[in-house]
Amino acid sequence: MTQEFDHTPVMVAEVVSMLEPVPAGVLVDATVGGGGHAAALLAAFAEHELVGVDADEAAVAESTERLSRFGDRARVVKARFDELAVVVRALAPGRPVAGVLFDLGVSSPQLDRPERGFSYRFDGPLDMRMDRSRGATAADLVNTLGVAELTRLFADNGEGRFARPLAEGIVASRPIGTTSRLVQVIERSLPGVARKRAGHPAKRVFQALRIEVNEELDVLAAGLESALGMLAPGGRCVVLSYHSGEDRLVKQRFMRAASGGCVCPADLPCVCGAVGTVRVLTRGARLPSAAETARNPRAASARLRAAERLLMRAS
Repeated sequence: MTQEFDHTPVMVAEVVSMLEPVPAGVLVDATVGGGGHAAALLAAFAEHELVGVDADEAAVAESTERLSRFGDRARVVKARFDELAVVVRALAPGRPVAGVLFDLGVSSPQLDRPERGFSYRFDGPLDMRMDRSRGATAADLVNTLGVAELTRLFADNGEGRFARPLAEGIVASRPIGTTSRLVQVIERSLPGVARKRAGHPAKRVFQALRIEVNEELDVLAAGLESALGMLAPGGRCVVLSYHSGEDRLVKQRFMRAASGGCVCPADLPCVCGAVGTVRVLTRGARLPSAAETARNPRAASARLRAAERLLMRAS
């Protein structure tokens, strides 16, 4: 194994436990990464096959090698969430989909490689693309978007009243081509009180740019719709998210599928004819154990939610 994509998977035991009751069929790891979750699932469920998907070519190469010991039970392909349905139809035609796993966000190998441009801790090109073969880079965004667009982007990611000063500082400092240069601009653009907040002052800006570069929320919404739609009866969708925007979107999509899109007032019986297709398995998000976060601090922000495809149409 190359170890180029060595990554400690989060909440592995919880993921395996959540998928234990699913029927025989194909498991889909929609964010296969280094193959940690996928290997655990294949080892635990001998009757299942697995399709691994990832937009990052380094992840595809690493997981393909790691999962090779499972032979033809595991197949890995480079694709995005919004291509999930096409991939599964091509690689597992006619096979029931027993479970779909999403492990969202950026992985440790991506963060720890300066040339990928994901981290404010290292100097590198301002890239941030999961799939480096297509799309605009973070440098393209910071050097072309206007103040209003950057303000909206940062505000949507929690910067609040500091979003506009950040946007104005970036526009005034162009061109910006490296992560370290962007960090300098961010620190100079924030008032002193903001620089003293918990966490690095560049954290939210880098996160916002990464999400925009990779169209993460739009692609996730499409992927969740595909996943819930392709599940066999009794199949489950499990999602690990790491920031509030992701978790909120997952919660909303699960609740909408559970209600069938019902538009009736919550305190009145449903008369619109909506039919739920799943039941939500998690009342609130499940969190990693204290022991796991002590071993792997990057697991601390993980939130797990799951839903199960109903065995029959709700009445």
